[in-house]
Amino acid sequence: MKVTLICLPFAGAGASFFRSWPEHARGAIDVRAVQLPGREELIDEEPFADVATAAKAIAADLAATLPPAAPVALFGHSLGAVLAYELAHLLNAAGDRELRGLFVSGSPAPAQGRKQHASGLSDDEFLARVAEFAGYRHEALDDPEMREMVLPALRADVRMHEEYVPGHDRSLGVPITVLRGADDDLVSAADAGGWNSVGSHGVEVIELPGGHMYLTETAPAVVRLIASAVL
Repeated sequence: MKVTLICLPFAGAGASFFRSWPEHARGAIDVRAVQLPGREELIDEEPFADVATAAKAIAADLAATLPPAAPVALFGHSLGAVLAYELAHLLNAAGDRELRGLFVSGSPAPAQGRKQHASGLSDDEFLARVAEFAGYRHEALDDPEMREMVLPALRADVRMHEEYVPGHDRSLGVPITVLRGADDDLVSAADAGGWNSVGSHGVEVIELPGGHMYLTETAPAVVRLIASAVL
């Protein structure tokens, strides 16, 4: 049975960010992007307030919509990395499907947390701080109407990430691949290497060209890398 890659978004992003990934996969793996509430077609739904609740809801959705025997791999960038980490623990505990690998991107190890905070700032200060963190600003934030629609989910996601505390202190028994932009000023090589503390099946750190949002330019290479690792 084909492996399904579950993609977890970074703060404020919707499932559409991963729209091109199935094409990059070229049929080798199935790609499924998780749509979190508060964005795109779920714009009217209340965003999640904490990572544990979000991970449980995602796990329940996967259980209801994927065949029990379908093997999966998880990918998450920044906030998506800690969502993927918590989801991996839930899937392992359920024990009803094979987890081929956890791919975490642009994130320090779970227990390290985020050093820089943006919650509590005014809208303009908040957006400037988030752009500073990511080295990336979505064009929708330059349109007043779009900004008003996007801000609630972005603020909720950033707060959820900043307040995140790992729900597990035991090693995760699944291969972990840590991806990082070689010029990332937000997540250092040492930060990425910290994931060694959470895996019992080996942790590989791979650097790709670019900064914190390297995957906006290197998506084909990322998808090929994941596909080759899980097949």
